[in-house]
Amino acid sequence: MVTSETVPFSKSGGLADVVGALSSALFKLDNNVYVLMPCYKFIDLNGFSKVIATFNVNIGSSEEKVELVSKDLNGVKYLALKNPMFTERNGIYGDTSFTPYSDNFVRYTLLAKSALPACKALNVKPDIIHCHDWTVGFTPYFLKKSDDKFFAKTKSVFTIHNLAYQGIYSKFDSLLADVELDDKMFSGLGTEKQVNMLKTGIEFADYVTTVSPTYAKEIQEKELGCNLDPILQERKDDLFGIINGIDYDEWNPETDESFTHHYSSADMEGKKKLKAEVQKEYGLEVNPDVPLISMISRLAEQKGFDELLFEGKTSALETILKENKVQVIIIGTGDQRIVDKLEELDEKYSNLSVNILFSNKAAHRVEGASDFFLMPSRYEPCGLNQLYSLRYGTLPIARKTGGLADSIIDIDEDEENGTGFLFSEMKSRAIIEEASKAINMYYHNSETISEMKYRSMCTDFTWDKSAEEYMIIYRRGI
Repeated sequence: MVTSETVPFSKSGGLADVVGALSSALFKLDNNVYVLMPCYKFIDLNGFSKVIATFNVNIGSSEEKVELVSKDLNGVKYLALKNPMFTERNGIYGDTSFTPYSDNFVRYTLLAKSALPACKALNVKPDIIHCHDWTVGFTPYFLKKSDDKFFAKTKSVFTIHNLAYQGIYSKFDSLLADVELDDKMFSGLGTEKQVNMLKTGIEFADYVTTVSPTYAKEIQEKELGCNLDPILQERKDDLFGIINGIDYDEWNPETDESFTHHYSSADMEGKKKLKAEVQKEYGLEVNPDVPLISMISRLAEQKGFDELLFEGKTSALETILKENKVQVIIIGTGDQRIVDKLEELDEKYSNLSVNILFSNKAAHRVEGASDFFLMPSRYEPCGLNQLYSLRYGTLPIARKTGGLADSIIDIDEDEENGTGFLFSEMKSRAIIEEASKAINMYYHNSETISEMKYRSMCTDFTWDKSAEEYMIIYRRGI
């Protein structure tokens, strides 16, 4: 594995969760798994080895010295790449999420360039080099261009976690990174021509994967193709969608460390008690009979907040709060205009609790306590919150897109197996109608709601299942 982030060492989003969990699941399937990651300044090196390899990488006009230290965890060998470009920085991609480092192209080219010499330095001849997202999009290119017999049988897999993030840089940046360019590495034409790190990974990898079957189809179409749909269509025979799994030990309602009351699909009493606690904790009326809807999300346009807050005379969220006897908890950080609108509504409605924070404990408790979880995403490559919700018997109300479409069974389409509520149209009206449908069923058909909660808790989205699907692709390569 080659990645810019991985739990438990570095994380800015779902990419880190995927790499850490998939690596552990692959080890359980009798693979030797190595994860090459940058050694950022904030990583605690306690328990890591002394330097196990040193080599130089050409970057621009200089040679950068790279050192590797390692740590074994859950059967996986994590290799931390030490270089001042990483070890002397406070963040991953920038000091804050809004201020990326100006030399990220060079930094991540260094990571991508280090994969092959790291293998040789450790005398590890990999069957597969699995590269994750734009930051290491150059690694499949370097492998393809290599004439080193050491890698004669090595194949590459490139995973797109979110096509919208492509790592696009000026063609002059390539001079700084000492990269021999190929026409396939560019996007745009003429003066608009730029180096595209994600496109490079797609073009040169032996196999391309993304994080759900539906998203794999969506990105081949213009609407969600982010200008790469023609290339993805060309590569459709080598493009696969595998839905992410979740850690069933971390997200377990029977043992969750954030809970004061636990529950299971066979005994939901603890969920009711937890709901009462969370209602009180978030300043809502403690009432077991009122349905509780939660949103735990990045406050961004992609997550449907424009349709939820800014479309129409009265926003969708305001309509839901006014026209239904319901409670809503929203937790997240992000765009200031969304924050401002949410806080304005929070002042106005006693049945709304807005919390501008990022808290893993809060996410667990609120997810576990809620009756419904709202995800009106414009697009969602995989989505994890709906998987957590299903695990906790919290029924998703979601847009039928990407991983949401693959993991939630709409009750209207399948009454016997339904686990949630899906809508297709990206309009505020559709959000209102689907939320109202769920609330109405809560009050007037509690037996169906109980059955749906039970079914949702019995679904299997463990990493074991996803890892087996990755193994099928790996075996194609070898």
